[in-house]
Amino acid sequence: MKDIILIGILAFILGAAIIYIIRAKRRGVKCIGCPAGAECSGKCSGKCAGCSSYEDQSIQ
Repeated sequence: MKDIILIGILAFILGAAIIYIIRAKRRGVKCIGCPAGAECSGKCSGKCAGCSSYEDQSIQ
C-alpha cells in the first residue's frame, strides 16, 4: 500500500512539472525559470546570466 501511495505522489509531481513546462513553452518562454524568460533571446547557456535581456534589465 505504501508503494502505491509513493508512486502516486511521484507521478503527480512529475506530471505537474511536465504540464508546467508545456504551458510555459506555449506562452513563448524560451528560458524556463529565468525571470526575463518571455523576453529572453533564447541564447541562455543554462544560467539566467546568459540572457541578454536579463542582463539589460539588471543594469537598470
